Amino acid sequence: MTARDPLHDAILTGDRRALARAITLVESTRPDHRERAAALLDALQAEGRQALRIGLSGTPGVGKSTFIEAFGTMLTAEGRRVAVLAVDPSSARTGGSILGDKTRMDRLARDPRAFIRPSPAASHLGGVARRSREAVALCEAAGFDVVLIETVGVGQSETLVAQIADLFVLLLAPAGGDELQGVKRGIMEIADLIMVNKADGDLKATANRTVADYAGALRLLRKRPGDPDGFPKALPVSALEASGLERAWEEMQALAGWRRETGHWDRTRADQAAHWFGEEVRAGLLARLTEDAAARARMAALAAEVASGARDARGAAAEMLESLRPA
Repeated sequence: MTARDPLHDAILTGDRRALARAITLVESTRPDHRERAAALLDALQAEGRQALRIGLSGTPGVGKSTFIEAFGTMLTAEGRRVAVLAVDPSSARTGGSILGDKTRMDRLARDPRAFIRPSPAASHLGGVARRSREAVALCEAAGFDVVLIETVGVGQSETLVAQIADLFVLLLAPAGGDELQGVKRGIMEIADLIMVNKADGDLKATANRTVADYAGALRLLRKRPGDPDGFPKALPVSALEASGLERAWEEMQALAGWRRETGHWDRTRADQAAHWFGEEVRAGLLARLTEDAAARARMAALAAEVASGARDARGAAAEMLESLRPA
């Protein structure tokens, strides 16, 4: 019988230090760490704990960190436990990232009911770190009620967060006209709530007009099977004044509750699990390809021919794939 991982029981009791160590473990690329992480995740999954997973994205400077701190503090004041997984941009050149979210959410970082974990996005499409899904599962096992997944930027690739979260929130600044046109249709189609931040002071009137603009745009989109009447919707919020946050939370709870009652919640989670199974298989196949010396040499030779213009990329790729077929 395999011995239980020493982190297992500590995570179930909500030990934040053990949770941090476990997330470091799942982010590691060492084979022994990956094996241990897989066993730990399997054991914790058997506990069946779930949290409300909220994906959050927004344009740079919109106030995501300020919003998360205000929103998270409101939830912890109500007795809820909140985990924040903030995916930091990584340098394309060095692979390093600043990981400064704890300094930007100083008040929430000191809250005993909160846990903040910045993770480097590395080169993964959409700014969702490859192991963020596993980090979310660890936070659920540790008994957190809400897990906020902050992603980098806004763009078509951000639709990947839909494969992790139960709800997706798009945070935008007061704008109009050209700025409204600049928001990609793809990200509008996955948003459950669009929240226009900075609805305070001189920007309050502009924010309310922007909410009306987005509400009109959302009505033009085709209704999704996982939405009750009235969703998706746009709301004004002010992270600075902590206004509109309670209504936003009420709307999130209402949508999550409807999805649970109608079975959409379970179906979505099952689809997400199947998606990540496929991703793991593809990642494993690529890893095996790079581990094989003969395959690496073949790849390098074909890549050199493509780079020199001697071969077409598609034809060279077909040849490479054909060489991998079993004899």
